Amino acid sequence: MGACDMVTDANVSSGFESNTTGTTTFSMPGWQLALWAAAYLTLVLVAVIGNATVIWIILAHRRMRAVTNYFIVNLALADLCMAVFNATFNFVYASHNIWYFGRAFCYFQNLFPVMAMFVSIYSMTAIAADRYMAIVHPFRPRLSAPGTRAVIAGIWLVALALAFPQCFYSTITTDQGATKCVVAWPEDSGGKMLLLYHLAVIALIYFLPLVVMFVAYSVIGLTLWRRTVPGHQAHGANLRHLQAKKKFVKAMVLVVVTFAVCWLPYHLYFLLGTFQEDIYCLKFIQQVYLALFWLAMSSTMYNPIIYCCLNHRFRSGFRLAFRCCPWVTPTEEDKIELTHIPSLSTRVNRCHTKETLFMAGDVVPSEAANGQAQDG
Repeated sequence: MGACDMVTDANVSSGFESNTTGTTTFSMPGWQLALWAAAYLTLVLVAVIGNATVIWIILAHRRMRAVTNYFIVNLALADLCMAVFNATFNFVYASHNIWYFGRAFCYFQNLFPVMAMFVSIYSMTAIAADRYMAIVHPFRPRLSAPGTRAVIAGIWLVALALAFPQCFYSTITTDQGATKCVVAWPEDSGGKMLLLYHLAVIALIYFLPLVVMFVAYSVIGLTLWRRTVPGHQAHGANLRHLQAKKKFVKAMVLVVVTFAVCWLPYHLYFLLGTFQEDIYCLKFIQQVYLALFWLAMSSTMYNPIIYCCLNHRFRSGFRLAFRCCPWVTPTEEDKIELTHIPSLSTRVNRCHTKETLFMAGDVVPSEAANGQAQDG
């Protein structure tokens, strides 16, 4: 959470990933601790169930296996792991101010949050890039299945490299009899290494990808909503295809905006702490940290809700996944949505639809296969 008068010879610093709570012991009434525990437990349960369901919907149904949806699987996996490992264990650490989980898990806990956040936001960036190519440049070559797997593997490898310094400098210390998991950066003049690392990480896993996605979705929006040739309007299947693309773009823009809003206060908190470390010694800082950390971690549970609300096919998948619940009644249409593979004539017609709309200057949808996987 932050370092406040740490009793150690090392230059111990917190950083937004470092899980250090210092000596500001978490002291609050039992009922208040119970409320925080309930809030975090709800977050973890919703995130795990929701993201696991999204992964099942895509991987268990052939019709959902498109390039964009594989990036959604990667995003859901990162969010699920973030909720399980970071939200759960960091809350326990912050609430007791003692590290119970050993040296090996201390390394992991200082490595994985940065990795998972990097994977999350760059999966969103990959989705934006895929939609940009499909809608703005529909006749250029698209990512193949091996290419998609290579991009996903590359995202994880770069994430590992970016997070490695946090893991490398992690250590276990004892402060007034309490075990701490901290990141002990090498001593240098004014902590420049720590500051540069934090600024680089925040730039790479927050500001840079958000700028890229803002530009990509702005161009996509202009392409989808413009009307360059008067008198050429989409009708019937063409109109439905256009509306489906708009809905999908709206859903992904909402995913990106939600991520940005949830994480911004957390980043600002630790940027402020980098320049003014005494804020970690304030009496109410534990409450502030728990609130900001919950808001940041809550980004892991919103995406499945957004998919379910804004995408017809995902909504059908959720109804099928929760059909054992008495208040959920899937229909035959829900099964068809996820299991029916369009005929060759339908796919040819969709390709013709795409070319017709493109020539009309009305909209440039993605290729037929991706359109089938993402209509909603």
